[in-house]
Amino acid sequence: MPSQKDIAEGAAPMIPEQRRELILRQLRKHQVLSVHQLMEMFDCSHMTVRRDIALLEQEGRAYSVTGGVRIASQLHSEPSHQLKAVVELPQKQAMAKLAASLLHNDMTVYLDAGTSTLEIVPYIKAMSGMTVVTNDFGVAHALTDAPHVTVIHTGGQLDHSNLSCVGGLAVATLRQIVTDIAFMSTSCWDLRRGITTPSALKVEVKQVAMQSASQVVLVASSSKYGTFSMYKIAGLEQFDIIISDDELAIAAADGIRKQGVELLLPSGKAGL
Repeated sequence: MPSQKDIAEGAAPMIPEQRRELILRQLRKHQVLSVHQLMEMFDCSHMTVRRDIALLEQEGRAYSVTGGVRIASQLHSEPSHQLKAVVELPQKQAMAKLAASLLHNDMTVYLDAGTSTLEIVPYIKAMSGMTVVTNDFGVAHALTDAPHVTVIHTGGQLDHSNLSCVGGLAVATLRQIVTDIAFMSTSCWDLRRGITTPSALKVEVKQVAMQSASQVVLVASSSKYGTFSMYKIAGLEQFDIIISDDELAIAAADGIRKQGVELLLPSGKAGL
């Protein structure tokens, strides 16, 4: 691992901006670095390194991990519905409870395809006069025993892996519907790039669902934060509210709030 001498031998003392750029340069080479490595590399204190990491995270350029920092990682394909359904269930349930606090009777709700949005269904079933619009087969199936809930499935091209519909036909349906609130999911999100996806067929479906809603809410776990993919859907500033879990880094939460977006976390440490 290079030292400060290797990086800038004989150079004048670095200003913080220069040091952070060099941290990013090393992260591009090594992907992950520990706080201790950075302290040795730049001959600086633990507090200085932590401050640099926090600023880089607020800018969406790097992300803290236990004991260190990592560069943003690219997702080339999404996990299957079956795999996502068995991970992070407590976090998804906690986020769904927060989402339910935004609901009241007689609403038209869009539930985006995803296992996090699926956890909102029991709360909807307990209400009256509800209409659910979705492109997700899991959501539609979970509502088959709730005849008091009107269900509209978008139809469209089947995404076999994620058990949802995508493409132009799904978009055409969504263009005909106006919803009170849209709960959106994502496999990738960060401050710089917003929400992204490896699937071009999902982009317009999500964009039109957001455009058709009076209120747009992102429901996204912290484990997906700091990842990005090829196709951009929306910037984080386009959401009225973001719901995540208590593992979301403080710097990330601060960055979201600085964009003027309300952040809801199960711990209650939320707001602008």
